Amino acid sequence: MSDLSPALTVARFVVVADAYPGLLSRVLEPLAKRDLVPDRVRAQREGELLRVELGLDAMPVEMLHLVAGNLGQIIGVRRVEAMEGRHIRLASAA
Repeated sequence: MSDLSPALTVARFVVVADAYPGLLSRVLEPLAKRDLVPDRVRAQREGELLRVELGLDAMPVEMLHLVAGNLGQIIGVRRVEAMEGRHIRLASAA
């Protein structure tokens, strides 16, 4: 019997970008287009920069690098850090 449930991981992204009004919605867009909702969002202005932290408790492993790459393509983004936690495997309903 094969296990077809997706491998999930705890993920955290930190984005440092130029502070401008549309940045927060653009940072959330890569998650929204993959039907992902962050469990935690924190944004803090640091002078001319904005630091945005996104936390997901159960993110498909294969999406981690895709989302990080999309975040790095946003205009004004200076740095993206993607951190992966423990792997989780959801039990499939029988």
